[in-house]
Order: sequence, then C-alpha cells, then structure tokens
Amino acid sequence: MFAAPLEISLPEAVRRASERVPMLEARRASVEAARQESHRAGALPDPTLIVGISNLPVTGSDAFDDAIDPMTMKWIGLRQAFPARAKREAQRSLALRRTDEAQALETAERLDVQRASAEAWIGLWARQRELQKLHALREQVQLAARLAKAGVGSGGSLNDALAAEAAVLELDNRIAAAEAAQVEAREALHRWVGETADGGLRAADTTPDFTTTPYSQSELLAALDRLPALQPVDAQLETAAAEVDAARAEKRPDWSVTASYGQREASRSDMLMLEFGVGLPLFTRNRQDRGVAARQANYQAALATREDRRRQLVARIRAAFAQWEGSKRVVALHEDAQIPLARDRSSTALAAYRAGGELRPWLDAHQDELELHLMHVQHLAQLGRAWTAVSFLLTSETQP
Repeated sequence: MFAAPLEISLPEAVRRASERVPMLEARRASVEAARQESHRAGALPDPTLIVGISNLPVTGSDAFDDAIDPMTMKWIGLRQAFPARAKREAQRSLALRRTDEAQALETAERLDVQRASAEAWIGLWARQRELQKLHALREQVQLAARLAKAGVGSGGSLNDALAAEAAVLELDNRIAAAEAAQVEAREALHRWVGETADGGLRAADTTPDFTTTPYSQSELLAALDRLPALQPVDAQLETAAAEVDAARAEKRPDWSVTASYGQREASRSDMLMLEFGVGLPLFTRNRQDRGVAARQANYQAALATREDRRRQLVARIRAAFAQWEGSKRVVALHEDAQIPLARDRSSTALAAYRAGGELRPWLDAHQDELELHLMHVQHLAQLGRAWTAVSFLLTSETQP
C-alpha cells in the first residue's frame, strides 16, 4: 500500500526551506566564525619563552665546558611584543566589519532561498494544474471518440472516428510529457524542503493570491538602501574602508620588552637583563604606503560595485513589477473572457456533432481550448514568479 503524498502549501514550503537548506547552515556557521574571530582581534600576541647560553667556549681543550669561562651564562626569559594601539584598534574594527558582512550575506541568502523555494513550489503547482486540465479535456475527447466510433456502424464517417482517436492519442502524449515535467518539478521542490514522507510531495491545490504584493514599487524603491540584496555590498564597502584604516595603522611602530635571568657558576653572580625594542618604519614609501594605496584602490572598486549593484536592483524592481502587472492583466483576460468563450465554443461544437453535424469544428475548437488552457497555466506560473520576485526583497526587520 502506497503512502499518500505530503501536501504542502506555499508558506510551508518557504518555512521548511528556511530551516533545512544546507547553504543557510553554512552561512550561519560563517557568521559564527566571523564573530569568534572578532573576539580575538586586536589582542596582544602570546609571549615568547626564550632560553639560551652565551659565551660558551667552542674550541680548545675547554670546548663546551660551561664552568671554565667566567662569562659563560645560561639564561631564561620572556619576550612580549606590543603592537601599536592604532593597529590593534584597526584590527578590531576590521573584524567587526567582517562579522557584519557575514551577517548581511546570511540575510540575503535566506531571502534568496525563500524566493527560490517559492518559485519551485509554483512550478510544481502549475504542473499539477496543467495535468488536471489535460485529464479533464481528455474526458471530452474520449466522449467524442466513442460517439464517432459508434456512428461508424450506422453510416457515420470513418475519418471522423479516426480523427477523434488521433486526438485522444495526441492528448495522451501531452499527458505523459506533463507527468514527466511534474516529476521534475517535484524533485526541484524536494531540493529546497528536504526529505519528506515515502508518498512524495504535492503542492496544495489552494491558489495563492498573486494579484497583490506585500510591498508596492514605491515602497521598495524608498527602502532601497535597506534591502537585504544591497546589504552585502554595503558591508563589503565598510570592510574595504576598515582595511584602509588598518593599512594606515601599519605606519605606527610596534615595541617589545624582553626580561631574562642569566645563571653563572656559584662563585659568580647571576645576571638580569631587561631589553626594550621599537620598530622603525623608515621606508614607508615602498612598504606601508604601497599597502595603503592598494587598500584605497580596493575601496574605490567596492564603491563602484555598490553603485552598480544599486542600479541593477532598481532595474530589477521596476522590471519585476512590470512583469507582474502584465501577467496579471493576461491572466484576468484569460479567466474573464477567453477561457469561457473557448469552453462555450467547444461545448457548442460537440453538441452540434452529437446532433448530426461534422466533427472537424469540434476538433478545431477542442484544440484551441486545449492550447488556451495550457497557455493560461504558463501565464499563471509567470504571474507567480513575478510575484515572488517582488515579495521576497524585504525582511520583517527591513520593512519600510
């Protein structure tokens, strides 16, 4: 006994995708990694343990005898480096900017996943509607084929019977192709919602309201700089600015301190050494300045990228709303006028054939109705995809 397929609604598909897609797990892990890095950024480096021996004879009969020469000394100490305060502050700032960048990428990725899962659900839903229409129309074609076959024995046209049978076969071919396309669409949705019950997956029959969007075009354009799609490049721009500050901080000298204790033979006093070191950035023109120039060039590149991405987003929003409005008008025209007219024409032609008329007018009307229904399903899918393109641009945290 086969298990029934799991019926899933559009909101449920989006929710499951947000919870189960591995890419979002990867993004969340990246955010955590950046956060952990920010906690240690700007910390002092670990101290260095130093041990050694100095003034040890290495030639003659007293070679490697540490008790012969009064200058020979075994010592142990610690060295601690102190990077410049400006460098450490720049490292902290850069780490925080990278954390912000990882969070922005995670938010943008989550919306992309939601949009893609919604499109996959719409694809399966449209394929199911297509199959339903094909099966419904097949019943009419079978009826006509039975009538034509029965009429042959009473003097009816054999050509009509053969034409009706050919129409049934053609429709069966379309049904087989639609079933294969439905399997493909089902697997596409599986990719987002994860594993389901053994019975497979099915889009709920309830038609979502694709005629209204959560946000208007003017609202999205007004909130353009807050859209998650733009936040990653904003964060990359801030990261590039922090890298410029970090490169400039490289001009600041580091310093270090070393303390060591030297031990000599018992008859000689032990020694204490305290040493301070300061870095000398004397050749900044060909070293640190080159790094600053490189980071500034990266910042200019990030600035241009951000402006280009902003223009792309504006064009994308306007194009998506234009597509949505156009698809909405086409779908309304189909449902209000064209489909009822085609249905009436087909029914009238079939009734005329049953009353003794010719079969060809009904075959033509049936073919036109079939093509119109399939076209209507395609436009419904286009309307749904246009709806998702504008409905998953904002999160609850960034609504206007």
